[in-house]
Amino acid sequence: MDTAVIVAGAGPAGLMLAGELRLAGVPVIVLDRLTGPTGESRGLGFNARTMEVFDQRGILPRFGNVEISTLGHFGGIPIDFSLLEGAHYGVKNIAQARIEKVLGEWATELGADIRRGWEVTDLTDEGDHVRVKADGLSEPTELRTRYLVGCDGGRSTVRGAAGFGFPGTAATRELYLADIRGGDIAPRPIGETVPGGMVMSAPLGDGVDRIIVSERGAPPRRRTDPPSYTEVAEAWKRLSGQDISRAEPVWVSSFGDAARQADTYRRGRVLLAGDAAHIHLPAGGQGLNVSVQDAVNLGWKLAAVVQGRAPDALLDTYHQERHPVGSRLLANTQAQGMLFLTGGEMGPLREVAAELIAHDEVARHLIGMVSGLDIRYGTHDGGHPLLGVRLPPAELVVGDRRMTTAELLHPARGVVIELDGGAGGAREAAAPWSDRVDVVTATPSDRGAVWPTGTDALLVRPDGHVAWTAPGPTSLTETLDRWFGPPRSPEGRQTK
Repeated sequence: MDTAVIVAGAGPAGLMLAGELRLAGVPVIVLDRLTGPTGESRGLGFNARTMEVFDQRGILPRFGNVEISTLGHFGGIPIDFSLLEGAHYGVKNIAQARIEKVLGEWATELGADIRRGWEVTDLTDEGDHVRVKADGLSEPTELRTRYLVGCDGGRSTVRGAAGFGFPGTAATRELYLADIRGGDIAPRPIGETVPGGMVMSAPLGDGVDRIIVSERGAPPRRRTDPPSYTEVAEAWKRLSGQDISRAEPVWVSSFGDAARQADTYRRGRVLLAGDAAHIHLPAGGQGLNVSVQDAVNLGWKLAAVVQGRAPDALLDTYHQERHPVGSRLLANTQAQGMLFLTGGEMGPLREVAAELIAHDEVARHLIGMVSGLDIRYGTHDGGHPLLGVRLPPAELVVGDRRMTTAELLHPARGVVIELDGGAGGAREAAAPWSDRVDVVTATPSDRGAVWPTGTDALLVRPDGHVAWTAPGPTSLTETLDRWFGPPRSPEGRQTK
């Protein structure tokens, strides 16, 4: 066996997954067809939930002093994201290229083997391992791995070669994207619907503006090369009346509004994450965020199975939890496209949507959807309000020091938090899982503002989601066995 896991694709999902696996000590090779980062960036930041994810792994300080914006939109209708506690529309002006650089350095420091200039071309799932064929800089090679994860984008080779279904709708339009210098363009940060289409523009700094152009009636094209800047400038002039043909193009690209999702995120020993699992209109910049969160959900589970600490069935929960998130992502981006990119016939719907969004309850619902802050795994009707959700950020007093809930998750292990003295017996119950679960006794600095009164203890998974609370209907040992596998025997061996 050449390695435990091969990850195809060194984008945000692939690099985040590689880091998660290395935190658990799992050998991983990342194969990427590009010989090096391009420096081009579709994404320009990350949202509140991804900011939490980076914080819980200690990565966030690598981005420096981040600037957040609370002003966002849904389908071009403005929303103030500060209506929802802890929410913001995004961290501003951190290009995807920089995010990939930070994640790549982090994963490499942890021991990930990132091989650029290697493209996965075929695979065979042999039942107990996967044979992966790849074309490299010199000659084709074949590697054997226990598991293969396709993070290789919307045109995923892994997805096709493994036989995943990819149902959905084809693109109906093509949108141009360009970063230009010297265009003297007025900002339209959430876009502007104009006769014939939509135009969007935002300053990126250093005299560079990003523009996006959607011209109604322009048929989608399956391109092998980017559009010319002349095409972009002519479309911009038709829609806005402004001539930007003399501006200097820094980067030009295009994308469509196809909406497709893999029918399953796992087929045997092959799994999908990120754009390989779902493609959609990039409304609200949600794609990068959902992709990173796919990787964080999968990473600790795959590591536990590879190391024999948990049964193979744990991997099925990756599909069970993340497929509904992807489905909801497609639904909300399609809805935004209908509001934002269609013609005058959608005017009445836009007016009604704007009236509804003016109500705080509706705005909070949409903010939670777009930001990912409302994700809750499992069904917990009538249960503890924290079950299934991410542990809310808080400051804790642990022993003689203050620390954040995010710091507890830096090692990517499970954490049992006993509150206010630890009289509930959670420490003793969790002792047989001490090789993979930590136990801390803590007092929240402001308990009433963080956790409901009467909460005695919590079990937090490595991805930050709460799996158990006391009091609650299930025992801690039952929950530990479900998510972390059988306990060790008194002799230190894991029981079967």
